[in-house]
Amino acid sequence: MIKIRLRRATRADVEAIVTMLADDELGSLREGVSPVVAKCYLDAFNEIEGDTNQFLCVAEDEQRIVGTLQLTFIPGLSRNGTKRGQIEAVRIVSDRRGESLGEAMFAWAISECRSRGCSLVQLTTDKVRSDAHRFYDRLGFEPSHIGYKLKL
Repeated sequence: MIKIRLRRATRADVEAIVTMLADDELGSLREGVSPVVAKCYLDAFNEIEGDTNQFLCVAEDEQRIVGTLQLTFIPGLSRNGTKRGQIEAVRIVSDRRGESLGEAMFAWAISECRSRGCSLVQLTTDKVRSDAHRFYDRLGFEPSHIGYKLKL
């Protein structure tokens, strides 16, 4: 049985979250981990915390934070004015991967989306993350769209 508690992240959790974001092949190239949390991460956390359509989630066991994801509720006119749930920045600490923590986090996130009136849950994932693709496929997500990004 997986024993984790899912809760809203606090400012004190930012260092652990950034460390998880940096702990993979892509994140290690994009994120800056240092003994002092950079102001850019604290500013971003403050903006997330102040937005009622954002939920920065952490999963913790009895000793430490072991996972994170960001859940965004997107209101829109399409689909008869229903909301979409967007799951992003999913990470599990490296020594706890393969223990179904991600499945528990996604079950929670999908339930939250339902409770907020979302008609669908979506996510984006980098093309090179083949392990993540298999995970999302197993959860029932379908690769239904082509995504585009423009770096600014």
